[in-house]
Formats: sequence, structure tokens, C-alpha cells
Amino acid sequence: MAKTSMVNRDIKRAKIVKKYAVRRAELKRQSVDPKLSFEERMDAIQKLHKQPRDASPCRQRNRCELSGRSRGVYRKFGLGRNKLREATMRGDVPGLRKASW
Repeated sequence: MAKTSMVNRDIKRAKIVKKYAVRRAELKRQSVDPKLSFEERMDAIQKLHKQPRDASPCRQRNRCELSGRSRGVYRKFGLGRNKLREATMRGDVPGLRKASW
């Protein structure tokens, strides 16, 4: 089980990313728009830099839904490797079974 504080931190980051998503997308669009003048683009970049760091989606971490583990998480299932294996053995994941050859 991951530390509760780390899981809560990621939840907080997800809320901040959602809050600033529209504003951030607009500033990023302005910063690369060739129709705007150089000063306007630099102003957009400055405003983008002044936003909170956690507003950037790349600061989010994929975590297991059950255990909160941050490494070895399969995106397709949203589970860590250990919990995915347990769920597969119980037969909870349709179409997935343990390999044997």
C-alpha cells in the first residue's frame, strides 16, 4: 500500500490540472501562434510560467486504483502488476489469464 499522503497529493494535482486546463491550453496556443507578435507570444509564455507547477498534466503519476502503487501500473486496467495478477487469478478480468506454454 502506498503512503496515503502520496495518493492524496496525486488527487490534489489532478484537481489542479482540471482547474487550469482551459487557461493553460489557451496560453500554449498563443505562445506558438505565428500570427501574434513576438511580444504577445512572450507575454503568453510568461503567464504560462506563472501558473502553478501542478497545473501541468505531466506532473501527475499513474497509480493503481486499489493499492496506490505508482510503479508497474497497466494503463489498460488501471491496476498495478500485483493487483492485476490477483484479479486475473480470481477471474475478475475478462479475457485475461495466466500464460502457460
